[in-house]
Amino acid sequence: MTERETPPTGSRPRVLSVAGTDPTGGAGIQADLKSFAAHGAYGMAVVTALVAQNTHGVRDVLVPDVAFLRAQLDAVSDDVTVDAVKIGMLATAAVADEVGDWLARHRPPFVVLDPVMVATSGDRLLDDDAVAAVRRLLAVADVVTPNLPELAVLADEPVARTWPEAVQQATRLASAAGVAVLVKGGHLPGVESPDALVEGGRVVELPGARVASTSTHGTGCSLSAALAALRPRRPDWASAARDAKRWLGGAIAAGEALRVGSGHGPVDHFHHAPALGLPVFTDEVGGILAAACAASLEQPFVRGLADGGLPWDAFVEQLHQDALYLTAYSRVLARASTLAPSAEAQEFFARGAHSCLAVERSLHETYLARASVRPSSPPSAVTRAYVDHLAAVAAHGSYAEVVAAVLPCYWVYAEVGVTLLAQADAVPGHPYRDWVATYGSAPFTEHAAHACRLADAAAQHVDPATRERMIAAFDASCRHEVAFFGQVAVVATDPGRQVAALAVR
Repeated sequence: MTERETPPTGSRPRVLSVAGTDPTGGAGIQADLKSFAAHGAYGMAVVTALVAQNTHGVRDVLVPDVAFLRAQLDAVSDDVTVDAVKIGMLATAAVADEVGDWLARHRPPFVVLDPVMVATSGDRLLDDDAVAAVRRLLAVADVVTPNLPELAVLADEPVARTWPEAVQQATRLASAAGVAVLVKGGHLPGVESPDALVEGGRVVELPGARVASTSTHGTGCSLSAALAALRPRRPDWASAARDAKRWLGGAIAAGEALRVGSGHGPVDHFHHAPALGLPVFTDEVGGILAAACAASLEQPFVRGLADGGLPWDAFVEQLHQDALYLTAYSRVLARASTLAPSAEAQEFFARGAHSCLAVERSLHETYLARASVRPSSPPSAVTRAYVDHLAAVAAHGSYAEVVAAVLPCYWVYAEVGVTLLAQADAVPGHPYRDWVATYGSAPFTEHAAHACRLADAAAQHVDPATRERMIAAFDASCRHEVAFFGQVAVVATDPGRQVAALAVR
């Protein structure tokens, strides 16, 4: 074989859409390109027809000369290796035959045929004389993805009225045409929306619940495009179809939030990555964090830590509240570990939960055990408020919200700790230097950076409403952190001398 015949594999599947257009972006090649990108493929497009349509229907169709179609197809295949092809709207027999001739000359590894005949709006998109030409394309396709009316046209039978009838009809078509059939049951009534892949006499059922939504424009285009994009990275058509169907269900459910059009709106192709275009979460809340750190550094307790002049009894009282807080905080970290979507995050938060209890024991065994003044036994109002906030998020919030709520205890302490450690190192014999170093140096600062990365990762996969709740949870925790640093009143009595008011505010 020549080098041209054995091209290198690309970093992403190179997938071509051969279809019509939709100026509103919900169907046709515009939807196909979004579907390709949503599944990590490099998308290309050849236009078969220019369609004037919106979410209410088709207004006009202009079909360019087939010579120009041939020029587009050749321009792609003469230069680019095509890993998969999705074929959509063909409009005329001449267009269908031209695409068939090109496929015969440049046979891509995977070909998905979406026999676009009727739009979701009910408009007929395929000329009557083109039906036979589309049937001929079945011979060069790997899988065809008809809805029930399209399946009936291809099989030259009445439209199936039940799901078993549809599967039987698809089985007959698959056997007669020698092609896999992904039959879609979305046109049937009821709460279920089943699909099935019929391939080589085997039927793989793909059950699913119907999504109550008006965002159904371009669903057929998007599903077939996703199938083409996924197949180069999946072992078979069944696994690719299963993943494509799962993705489309979420895309339909999220479609109405796009607020595109007043008819049958499009699906949200990037529902699984809604943070696209938004800032990184920690960048977005960076201003909140900076304000919390600045306010914390102004607290008398923290200023006393910085210069080493903090009274011992004030330090002990604060550590007692910290020990009470850490016991509750460990439970919230354990909850984060339980909800975490990855083994890495599970392990991180599980270690954090265990570390909180270990630190609490250490505080009692070292500083608190040596205290000459017994700290107040119950949690302060400030400590209770912080713990109650975290517990509420852990009880009712998602993983992303819990991570956002616990993040300030890592991030604020690390930022304040670094500043305090630099100041403590400038004071010979600083009495609290070791405690400050616990938070101002590694490994705690590395843990804080890790927690930030986990929060950023969690924010990439949430809807806008959840992201807003993440920000609110983070902001509330930052305010609690400031209050926590300020809860022990350190008051001046004699010039140059401070004592602590042990009544915690």
